[in-house]
Amino acid sequence: MNPLEDWTTQVVHELGINAEVLDRDLVLDLARDVAHGVARPAAPLTAFLVGVAAGINGADHDAVAEAVAKVRKLVPEAE
Repeated sequence: MNPLEDWTTQVVHELGINAEVLDRDLVLDLARDVAHGVARPAAPLTAFLVGVAAGINGADHDAVAEAVAKVRKLVPEAE
């Protein structure tokens, strides 16, 4: 297991999150796009806000994907 996978597994377990909800690459891709298209500090904040929105709107994989899709429309270079 690589360090990112190990860390993610630990955090998911500690927070009691269903690992099936997480689409790591989708969230990382959004964070990259935000960091390059908006500002670096916006990336972690955006990831957090996407997580909050996903939690409010069903806390499942679809809720994460929907939140990411909405935010991606706001990122200048993602269009």
